[in-house]
Amino acid sequence: MERKDFETWLDNISVTFLSLTDLQKNETLDHLISLSGAVQLRHLSNNLETLLKRDFLKLLPLELSFYLLKWLDPQTLLTCCLVSKQWNKVISACTEVWQTACKNLGWQIDDSVQDALHWKKVYLKAILRMKQLEDHEAFETSSLIGHSARVYALYYKDGLLCTGSDDLSAKLWDVSTGQCVYGIQTHTCAAVKFDEQKLVTGSFDNTVACWEWSSGARTQHFRGHTGAVFSVDYSDDLDILVSGSADFTVKVWALSAGTCLNTLTGHTEWVTKVVLQKCKVKSLLHSPGDYILLSADKYEIKIWPIGREINCKCLKTLSVSEDRSICLQPRLHFDGKYIVCSSALGLYQWDFASYDILRVIKTPEIANLALLGFGDIFALLFDNRYLYILDLRTESLISRWPLPEYRKSKRGSSFLAGEASWLNGLDGHNDTGLVFATSMPDHSIHLVLWKEHG
Repeated sequence: MERKDFETWLDNISVTFLSLTDLQKNETLDHLISLSGAVQLRHLSNNLETLLKRDFLKLLPLELSFYLLKWLDPQTLLTCCLVSKQWNKVISACTEVWQTACKNLGWQIDDSVQDALHWKKVYLKAILRMKQLEDHEAFETSSLIGHSARVYALYYKDGLLCTGSDDLSAKLWDVSTGQCVYGIQTHTCAAVKFDEQKLVTGSFDNTVACWEWSSGARTQHFRGHTGAVFSVDYSDDLDILVSGSADFTVKVWALSAGTCLNTLTGHTEWVTKVVLQKCKVKSLLHSPGDYILLSADKYEIKIWPIGREINCKCLKTLSVSEDRSICLQPRLHFDGKYIVCSSALGLYQWDFASYDILRVIKTPEIANLALLGFGDIFALLFDNRYLYILDLRTESLISRWPLPEYRKSKRGSSFLAGEASWLNGLDGHNDTGLVFATSMPDHSIHLVLWKEHG
């Protein structure tokens, strides 16, 4: 058939084919396929693949591709990266996809970093760390040995751990190396807190003392309590030190002068925790920047204003139950916005602006867990056998780590959490260093540390 005649015939056939129903079109194609030889079938196969298997990531505008990719879960995206170099290039360039994936894992995101490949690598690192947490393989242990009697007091800051003991000494340890940086003679320590220059100790001899690290000299002695001092805190800005005691009182002292400025009463049990912290929220009773003092016993948390006026009255008393059989665990979290404490009834979180209970986390596993640390994403808890990580978004335990038979303290001074920034979300850099420390019956310090990434 001549070319011109063929084109005329093809036009006529096309018009007729278009007028057919779908069923008739299918029958026509089936008949033509049955009449085709190998050459025609191969041609048909090649063209059908091009028509039906279109690479939409290659054909669509990049913005539309990114929009579609946002609907896929990260694991599917990683599988799609293996389809072709083009797919891998497009998927790896979608910053929002990988940032969202990291956020969903509880990782902190710096929105100013717009390098998509960076966030893909962060996600892969996050997957590894979360898998280690789920498999209980994220931590490792170590010990500090140096005291010759019971260690009652621990305090951690910036990679350094301070320990106070019955052997009338306090030691400052570099956690990363396990080396003792300073060792000074003190009284029996029930509580310790330090900075670069000084150490403040509360003692079973009913006094508080301030010591100089470099010389070991006692620079101040605070006398006035009639019971053991279980907790201390201080502010150099305010030149104030606060102490909580077994005599049911909280005392406010002039840090540099050593004089007692005020004695706060109202507790009916040992005051086992005092916290001096700047307020970060506004309410009718306080403004951002105001210093606030929290004091806790086994049943109540009291809130006091501490500022220019030293003679202060209790702003509020918080408790979880009027039933005196329900006790608060000895650890207390206060960051200027929220107050958090655990009890047999669950983990309680109060809004500091209103003093309202925001939530109570109750699960069978958390019934008797003590609080160590609390953040935006995770909480660190423990009991007699395990260290636990709680995902606060789902209120479920995601990891645990076995603990040895450590020395138990009803006051909560012989165990503590280490680095706390990861509780607000992991970022690939803050999952290092100390997680947990506690004193042991053999007078050593048991450390739980983040294991390096595989």
